[in-house]
Amino acid sequence: MLKKNKNFEFLKLDLKNFSKLSQKIKKYKIDKVIHLAAQPGVRISVANPHNTLSQNLISFSNIIELSRLKNVKKFIYASSSSVYGETKIYPFNEKDYKNIPTSVYGATKFSNEIIAQAYAKNFKMKCIGLRFFTVYGPFGRPDMAYYSFLENLRKNKKIVVFNKGVMKRDFTFIDDVVKAIIAITKVRIKKDYAVINIGKGKPDNLMDLVNLIQKNYNKKFKISYTKNIPIGDIKKTFSNTRKAKNLIKWNPKITLEEGIKKFVDWYRLNHGTK
Repeated sequence: MLKKNKNFEFLKLDLKNFSKLSQKIKKYKIDKVIHLAAQPGVRISVANPHNTLSQNLISFSNIIELSRLKNVKKFIYASSSSVYGETKIYPFNEKDYKNIPTSVYGATKFSNEIIAQAYAKNFKMKCIGLRFFTVYGPFGRPDMAYYSFLENLRKNKKIVVFNKGVMKRDFTFIDDVVKAIIAITKVRIKKDYAVINIGKGKPDNLMDLVNLIQKNYNKKFKISYTKNIPIGDIKKTFSNTRKAKNLIKWNPKITLEEGIKKFVDWYRLNHGTK
């Protein structure tokens, strides 16, 4: 799909290999960088913390350093709502400096922010971190709850619902997220360093997600409820979106009802119903 765009070029590279990466991009004049590559997932970071540390710290340091060397005017990168950990401040606010991540994944993203802040200060780079809140939708991550739930539903497998379903997530649809990223590339931000929440600004109940999936797929889940919460997970995410609205005039539009319908429609098209 991307190859249809004549300006698109794909380079298959390991971002942890600084010398190869440097060599490959030598010929390019780069104005802006949008760095979205990482090993995502709180639970994956619990299962294999060293891999998450390696992927997310080395690759990030390589990309931001090459951006400095190439005199990139704007360095935009993916952070995460996971940096907030178990903060008690709702909604999650970028001005909350006391947040401590509760997962290795969240710690890597928080580390990225600290590195970016130092680069912005030392080298006068524009570094903007986007704290994404539970991004979902077509072409999404199969390890995330909404996707794995539907996979299990199609295969008649039971799903496990943690904390007996009493969980809330600030589900943010991918189309809204893409609009935010594009807006960031275009808008002028006065400060050299910023972090911005990119979330819907309204948490939804986990069971609402479950019910919307089975409603749109027209099939009932087999559910196993547990009071346990996986290591590193938190019960609720909730973004304060005032900064995004003020800085980039961004206002997410897609509700969970609309978003899950779009996702299920896409899933049917790509995976069928059996």
